[in-house]
Amino acid sequence: MNYTNQSTDILAKLIVFDMDSTLIDAETIDELASVAGVMEEVSEITKKAMEGKIDYADALVERVKLLEGLNLNDAKKAIKQMQLMKGAQDLIRHVKSAGYITAMISGGFMIAAEDIGERLGIDYVFANELIVKNGTLTGSVEGPLTAKDSKEKILEIIAYENNLAPEDCVVVGDGANDICIFKRAKYAIAFNPKPILRPYADVVITKKDLRGIIPIIKAIDEGMELRIVH
Repeated sequence: MNYTNQSTDILAKLIVFDMDSTLIDAETIDELASVAGVMEEVSEITKKAMEGKIDYADALVERVKLLEGLNLNDAKKAIKQMQLMKGAQDLIRHVKSAGYITAMISGGFMIAAEDIGERLGIDYVFANELIVKNGTLTGSVEGPLTAKDSKEKILEIIAYENNLAPEDCVVVGDGANDICIFKRAKYAIAFNPKPILRPYADVVITKKDLRGIIPIIKAIDEGMELRIVH
C-alpha cells in the first residue's frame, strides 16, 4: 500500500489511543497496586498526575517504586482480570474497516499493553517496561514513555513511518499526559477526560462506551468540522 500526505485525500489514516481508562476500563498501575497492598498511595499519585498537579515522570517513578517486591505471577493474574472498555472491540473493528492504522501509546506497561494490543488487533503498541528480577518487580521502570510529552515523540515516529504527519492523525485519550498529542493531532477526542484535557479536545465523550466515537469517526471521514460534546 502506498501512503501519502501530499493532499487532503490521505490513503493512510492513523488513529492513536491511550490504554488506561480508554481502551480498558481500569488503570493498570492501580490494579497492580491493589495486589501489592499499596492501592491508596498509588491511586492518590495517579489522580494528581492525570490532573496535571504533579510532574508525570516523577509520578511514574514514585508509583512504580511502591510496587517493589510484587510477585510477577501475581501481577500477571491481576492484569488478566482487567476488562476492555465497553465498545472497544466495536470501535477498533470500525476504524480498521475504514482504513485506519491503529496505535496504542500508553504511559502504562507492556505487561498489560501487549495483551490488550493482541486482544484488539492494534497495529502499534508502545508502553514502558517494569523491571523484574528473580520473579519479582524491582520497583524500577524504563522505556520510551517515562518522560513528559514522550507520547508526542512516539506519535511522530509512527506517523512518519507511514508517510503521515502527526497533524493528519486522530487521537483518543483521557488525561494530562495526552495533552501533547492532542495539540499535534488534526482531531482530538477526549474520552471521559480529566478537566485538564478538555480545553485541548475537539470532541468530548462523557459516556463510558467507546461506540460513541464511531459516529465521530464517520463525520471525520466525511470531512466535517467537529466541535461536539456528548
